[in-house]
Amino acid sequence: MSGQRDYNSEMRDTSDRRYAYNFDFDVMHRYFIKSFEPFFRSGNVLELGSFKGDFSRRLLAYFDDVTCVEASSVALEEARSALGDKVTLVNALFESVVLGRRYDNIILAHVLEHLDDPNLVLRRINDEWLAEGGRLFLVCPNANAPSRQIAVKMGLITHNAAVTAAELEHGHRRTYALDTLERDALGAGLEVSHRSGIFFKALANFQWDRLLQTDIISDEYLEGCYKLGQHYPELCASIFLVCERGR
Repeated sequence: MSGQRDYNSEMRDTSDRRYAYNFDFDVMHRYFIKSFEPFFRSGNVLELGSFKGDFSRRLLAYFDDVTCVEASSVALEEARSALGDKVTLVNALFESVVLGRRYDNIILAHVLEHLDDPNLVLRRINDEWLAEGGRLFLVCPNANAPSRQIAVKMGLITHNAAVTAAELEHGHRRTYALDTLERDALGAGLEVSHRSGIFFKALANFQWDRLLQTDIISDEYLEGCYKLGQHYPELCASIFLVCERGR
């Protein structure tokens, strides 16, 4: 992350795009946890990019020792108001933060695409923060999600991996697919032990938010989208790697 960036400004909603949608909080966070849980290690957890603490709260059901690093001071203060002293909150940049310990679990979910130098941060995870036997849970929005491919066919974006003007305003620097995400993980020295996708998704987030206010979408339908995503990871809303320290 560059020192010239204004992380408090990047988290604000714009006229045509929200920074985060109810679909993210109510659906995707739920299935992040479901995807992560079989791979969790006992011990502590570091969440890099905690925003306002919504996902941090879910981690408290699994870990007593939770540390969150967040670049936005405004988001971090909202997390502090919501979570109190249940988690250790650090307002810092990933490139320069000094943590002084290693972690059994590290969460980097919908964050890597925001970084100016993703390889630097992934190298710090591998070299400085990931404990022996620990695991990195790396999740990014998927360039090849059907919702993005449909947007290309509609002429709304130029190609699957495009970064739109609204995404750029919210701090996005790139859009990953499974191959480019794994390339960056391996390039930083990490070992990839599991790869998958999370939640089959053919609608945009704003469309999901509208549907979730109706009785059209049932829990069974959401579960079906999650299970279908296990068969077609390249067509999921998010792509997901479990990584371990490289030797």
